[in-house]
Amino acid sequence: MMRNEKQQDAIRGCLYGGAVGDALGYEVEFWDEEQIFEAYGPDGITAYEKDRGSGKALISDDTQMSLFTANGILVGDTEAALRGSHGWPREYVMKAYKDWLKTQELEEQQEYRADGARHSWLLDVPELHARRAPGRTCLSALEDGEEYEDYVRAKRNCSKGCGGIMRVAPLGVWRPAEDVRALDMEGAQLAAITHGHSLGYMPAAVLVHLLQRIVFPPEGKSLSLKEIVLEARDAAADLFAGDPHLAGLLDIIDRAVGLSENGAPDDLDNIRRLGEGWVAEETLGIALYCALRHPTDFSAGVVAAVNHSGDSDSTGAVTGNILGALLGYGGIEEKWKEDLEISDVILEIADDLCHGCRVSASGRCADPEWEEKYVAMRRPRR
Repeated sequence: MMRNEKQQDAIRGCLYGGAVGDALGYEVEFWDEEQIFEAYGPDGITAYEKDRGSGKALISDDTQMSLFTANGILVGDTEAALRGSHGWPREYVMKAYKDWLKTQELEEQQEYRADGARHSWLLDVPELHARRAPGRTCLSALEDGEEYEDYVRAKRNCSKGCGGIMRVAPLGVWRPAEDVRALDMEGAQLAAITHGHSLGYMPAAVLVHLLQRIVFPPEGKSLSLKEIVLEARDAAADLFAGDPHLAGLLDIIDRAVGLSENGAPDDLDNIRRLGEGWVAEETLGIALYCALRHPTDFSAGVVAAVNHSGDSDSTGAVTGNILGALLGYGGIEEKWKEDLEISDVILEIADDLCHGCRVSASGRCADPEWEEKYVAMRRPRR
């Protein structure tokens, strides 16, 4: 645990930062620019719009699915510790997504507790049962229910929507990768569970690579964010060589880097040149631009990422993932730490990713709370 503590701030920052960008952008997700600036003034939305009933800034399906991604990864981690066997994260994450699907289909939480097939303690978090504009592609792909060994090859649909990239951040910050390109491909696999077009899953590989390098930099190396972006770009070029849509991915990464350095006074003009974020490569491009343009200012980055005519919660979430990992939880302005929905759960999952499974098959190391969450799949009562 002590060894892992040095990454805790960055891992917390990544998951919490993603939720901040998500909650900020969720309020204006389907608004065009004129509506946003008419409602909030020339700077657009710059603070949470809080729910009247709960007084909280509400997260969307982006953060919901990110948390279920983490839950699945940690179940697999625990199975490996207790049984010595471990499949790819995609195996456990797919099952966790099926639990998320239940939260979107059933109204009574009690129905889950009557169902013995549980894969996530997050089912016991009432707020995660809210339906927050879930993506139709995610819903339809998971309703199909088919599980594959290789989701990239299965290509269950032709969607390149951003519903894959917006939820894969936990994989990038899970633990130091022995083979970062294998981790990149696993990021693509997680996105391909629901999005079969290569431009739906290749950007997820880039994001996972980026977050891995930020949180776990190569020993003896100090890389700038731009250097990490270019390394992730080159890794994707090798990993997906021959893909007919690869050029489109590389082009938008290059444009994001170039625009971040053009000195234009208005972020919005540059963002318009990257798209609206409804598809994954545009979400990645906008997030890279905002992070590169504002690498020392979390608030400026996420505010820029949501004030445009597009998928504001997803572009905000991915920007928040990147800047949160880069600056750490401590680098996130205090105003974003007040009244964010299920902030305790987000930080708890982040800490679990940080410390990892500490139980063992021999019983020499026990952690009843961990076993309650990742073996019994129940939220511990405190």
